[in-house]
Amino acid sequence: MTTTPEATIADARERIDALDDRIIGLIQERTAVSSVVQQTRIASGGRRVHLAREMEILGRYREALGKPGTSLAMTLLELCRGRI
Repeated sequence: MTTTPEATIADARERIDALDDRIIGLIQERTAVSSVVQQTRIASGGRRVHLAREMEILGRYREALGKPGTSLAMTLLELCRGRI
């Protein structure tokens, strides 16, 4: 049985939607974990944001995804920092 282009596109879009749901869930989980780190750091007398750690994260995303990875990491860090 041959699949039509429309069916292939519809199936792919369903997969994309499912992946997006997982990505959103992971970002929400990461935000919650980041909040624990920030609260613990502040409670122990540290700063809310650890710039060296953020640079590590930026580098990791850049290495894995190229230049757009840096933008993605910046957005992720902004989401996870909350209000500064």
